[in-house]
Amino acid sequence: MVYKVNVVFTEDAHGYYVYCPELPGCHSQGDSFEEAKANIREAIDLYLETMSKEEIETSLNKEILTTTMEVKVA
Repeated sequence: MVYKVNVVFTEDAHGYYVYCPELPGCHSQGDSFEEAKANIREAIDLYLETMSKEEIETSLNKEILTTTMEVKVA
């Protein structure tokens, strides 16, 4: 079975931090975007190995919509 998994990447001076909102505690990092992407894929695979089929079906395939907003800081 193939599921969609949302991942969020953020970049800072040290590289990339990435996490999966549907899987609490499932996060990783990498010096490059590609490294972070490979690392989170491995983290997700390992995380899913600990879950039952029912847990996977209820946790994954949720569409999460995101946007970027400007905020004014006083």
